[in-house]
Amino acid sequence: MFMLNDKPISPDSAFTTANGIQYPANWIRLASPEERAAIGITEVPDPVRADDRYYWDGDINNPKLLDDREEVDENGQPMYVKVLDNSDPANPMMVDSDKRLVTKGLKSNTIAQIKQTAGSMLAQTDWMVVRAAEGIKPAPADVLAKREAIRAASNANEAAVLACTTVAELAALQMTWPAE
Repeated sequence: MFMLNDKPISPDSAFTTANGIQYPANWIRLASPEERAAIGITEVPDPVRADDRYYWDGDINNPKLLDDREEVDENGQPMYVKVLDNSDPANPMMVDSDKRLVTKGLKSNTIAQIKQTAGSMLAQTDWMVVRAAEGIKPAPADVLAKREAIRAASNANEAAVLACTTVAELAALQMTWPAE
């Protein structure tokens, strides 16, 4: 990123210096570092963009919701999930259900991903467990041990997520799974 008078400038746009000298588009790209420095242009590293999975618009100062939140209206009253009421077919309408409206936070979403990953890993050997449950053929010990390791890793990953108190902690968390 290029800066002139503490303001970012695009290397592909024309610009004017404080003393009124105009420079054409692409001049910054074509000029040497010495030529840029002579008119006060400095190059600074681009800011590191925060992970969009955890922060809005890549802004480290704008984290997404960590924990679930029960929503309330502008008067502080609880909000409920809307459902279609067809009791009068001529006049169907949306009405409140008895279920609170909840915005899921990063922890809930991450735990759902952990459960999905564990389920996918376990699904590969489910048929062996079903076969054993039906008394056809016992599941191999190594398969049962692997399934237990997957469940243990899933539980440990979920516990690690629940222990996070900040979005930064959750973003830094590394999930561990048994090797294939």
